[in-house]
Amino acid sequence: MVKPTSNTLPQEILPWLDLLNDQHDEMLARTIELAEINSGSLNQKGVNQVLEKLQEFTAHLSKDHERIPVTPWEVVNDSGEIIQHPLGDALIIRKRPEAPVQVFLCGHMDTVFPKDSPFQKVRWLDDDTINGPGVTDLKGGILVMLKALEVLEQSPWADQIGWEILFNPDEEIGSPGSAPLIQEAAQRVHLGMIFEPCFPDGNLAGQRKGSGNFTVVSHGKAAHAGREHHLGRNAIRALCDFVSAMDGLNGQRLGITFNPGYIHGGGPTNIVPDRCIHKFNIRLEQPEDEQWCLQKLEEIIEGINRRDGIQLELHGGFTRKPKVLSPANEQLLSLAKNIGHELGIPLDIKPTGGCCDGNNLASAGIPNIDTLGVQGGAIHSDQEYLNVKSLVPRARLSAALLLTLAYNSANGDRLDWLTGGEK
Repeated sequence: MVKPTSNTLPQEILPWLDLLNDQHDEMLARTIELAEINSGSLNQKGVNQVLEKLQEFTAHLSKDHERIPVTPWEVVNDSGEIIQHPLGDALIIRKRPEAPVQVFLCGHMDTVFPKDSPFQKVRWLDDDTINGPGVTDLKGGILVMLKALEVLEQSPWADQIGWEILFNPDEEIGSPGSAPLIQEAAQRVHLGMIFEPCFPDGNLAGQRKGSGNFTVVSHGKAAHAGREHHLGRNAIRALCDFVSAMDGLNGQRLGITFNPGYIHGGGPTNIVPDRCIHKFNIRLEQPEDEQWCLQKLEEIIEGINRRDGIQLELHGGFTRKPKVLSPANEQLLSLAKNIGHELGIPLDIKPTGGCCDGNNLASAGIPNIDTLGVQGGAIHSDQEYLNVKSLVPRARLSAALLLTLAYNSANGDRLDWLTGGEK
């Protein structure tokens, strides 16, 4: 079994990394171009505009492009009705599916900023920093990915690596439409490279919590609050009891958090409210904790539903499994860490409560690194910033990882420590 060592970077690949030295201006210009196309997750037209721009950016890398519509996103609205939001399309790009090592690369096209957000333009904060929607999460990461692939394609070892890219339209809402595409890709690949932003200090994420998003709809009975208050059944009160009991689960099991996030209900104060909506999130560290959470929620709901005239309905579920690092994933992270050190990019691996498509890929058994993107911070806010000087170094890191795998494969290393053998 071949394992990463403190001297893992083949010297033969270094000249190829130098192809990136003059790429900063193009990477920056294209990052800004993508960021100024609003692609909020529910802005179907805007997401598809980004997709069409990426088709242009990748035309020279491969002719195998597949544009795939994804299933609409189902949500419970403030009236307690299940509605569907149409989503943008996904784009899959493939190259050399017959190569001995198969790599899955992923970057999302959507952002958290809706089309009516006032945060639409990129501006300079100082000589090294820009502020803009999605510059770090994740449009700068897309350019890191594409430039790393350009280097691989120009190298003499490219035939050792087959790759497929998924540009998905819905990561910021949990990848409800594109998750099946990730599952399908997992049947074909050995490892994954996902271009979420690294931590603000440049380090990589390792273990991640899983996540579930849920909605409870509380049904009661309307009545005149003065004349016939006793005939009403207050949906708000019932839901408040649920939220209190659910929040009380915090601290009962290690690594699990329940977060009440949204409540809507009621109307005129002279009417007993007959409907109330609550949305909440659960985070957990171990896959087996899902069942414990669901059992506790069911017990709370069953208790409240015994009341006369009250009915609580639970919608939603766990959308991302926890990312628990397998031995192969630990070794892949070790390889990246050692390569970074040799490139002068010190890296550490840190756990995080956040989740991303790396969770989905890991749950399908594929080792992956999911924070290979750019260095910045304040993501998901109008303070989001990108350290523009990180564009080329992060591309060098990913290119070096691809080239190291390709070089080692070409020189007889089957990479069984990473791939587990042939797919």
